[in-house]
Amino acid sequence: MLMPRRRTLLQAGVALTVTSAGVSWGQAPAGRKIILGQSVPLTGAASEIGLAFAAGAKLYVDAFNGRKNAPGWTFELRQLDDGYDAGRAAANARKLLADGADVLFGFVGTASAEAGAAVARSENAIFFAPFAASDALREATSNHVFHVRPGMTDEAFKMVRHCATLGQSRIAVVAEDDPMGRAGLAAVNLAIGELKLPPLVASAFVPVNSDKVDAAVASVFKAQPQAIIQVSLFNTTAAFIRKMRKAGYGGTFMNFSAVGIDPLFTALGNEIGGVVVSQVVPSPRSTTTPIVREYLAVLENTDQSPSYESLEGFIAAKTLAEAVRRTGKTFDKARLQSAMATMTDYDVGGFRINLRAGTRDSARAIDLVTIRPDGKVVR
Repeated sequence: MLMPRRRTLLQAGVALTVTSAGVSWGQAPAGRKIILGQSVPLTGAASEIGLAFAAGAKLYVDAFNGRKNAPGWTFELRQLDDGYDAGRAAANARKLLADGADVLFGFVGTASAEAGAAVARSENAIFFAPFAASDALREATSNHVFHVRPGMTDEAFKMVRHCATLGQSRIAVVAEDDPMGRAGLAAVNLAIGELKLPPLVASAFVPVNSDKVDAAVASVFKAQPQAIIQVSLFNTTAAFIRKMRKAGYGGTFMNFSAVGIDPLFTALGNEIGGVVVSQVVPSPRSTTTPIVREYLAVLENTDQSPSYESLEGFIAAKTLAEAVRRTGKTFDKARLQSAMATMTDYDVGGFRINLRAGTRDSARAIDLVTIRPDGKVVR
């Protein structure tokens, strides 16, 4: 069941220093502090997602640094607020690198990820585990970027194929008018082409993080789609769903994982029944999955509730720790980048990671979950 988040470990608008992990470690860079620099929306439109993702990474770093059998090296995680603004994310990236960050880690948002990756390229730095980056950052030319989550095209393919299985060929897309929305629309169109389905019956852009969706409701409702795929944050998504249903629409709503499933539940309440959300990590309550058990054991000592976004941050930090371990006795950027490039089938704990995926990574497991009015998530 989805539950309101009790608290996060982060304070909005504050730059934080944190530290985390837990496996059997071999040789690693002794006595070294490895600095991770993260720009994340602790305030602004995507703050609920950013806070949860950042808190999950912090959980792992703290747990790693607190281990009794420490490997002789530690992490320092420096987190700066960018307010979901690409310009601030770029400025934060430059500051973090200037202040000694070894890796840029866990930027949140398509535009912010693109901005951070551009700074990383100019400074010959590694850009690791962006949340909701466009598939443009998966091209071979972006060999300094490493992804823990699958691409938007993978999520789109999963949703469009699900529609095809149900005989739903009349599909529409509603997207926020920003880089994430445009990337999502392109991903859906690519998936439709791959699956040889009819073209979209409608598509509409809406303002970012806004309830001004009336024009989109009118145009999409007129097209009478059987399914609507949304590429938007939770506030916009909730507003569109409510107004479409009020207009009499009874079809399916599907969403990319970037919507934020917990904040969407908070925004819609019992109106969330039947809404489908793509998920790129296991359920944060799946105690049969080793990485989730590890996450929940660490979470038990906090006042936080489990969430998909927090778990993804935890997984991203653990994956980075494994890459550092694989560098051997001597740590440097070149060795770390080489280690990451070989991690094409890393088992993080019952869940496999491919850091060097192309724009299509069909081997990755992506779940489509439905949320009942009582908040229970059903696959």
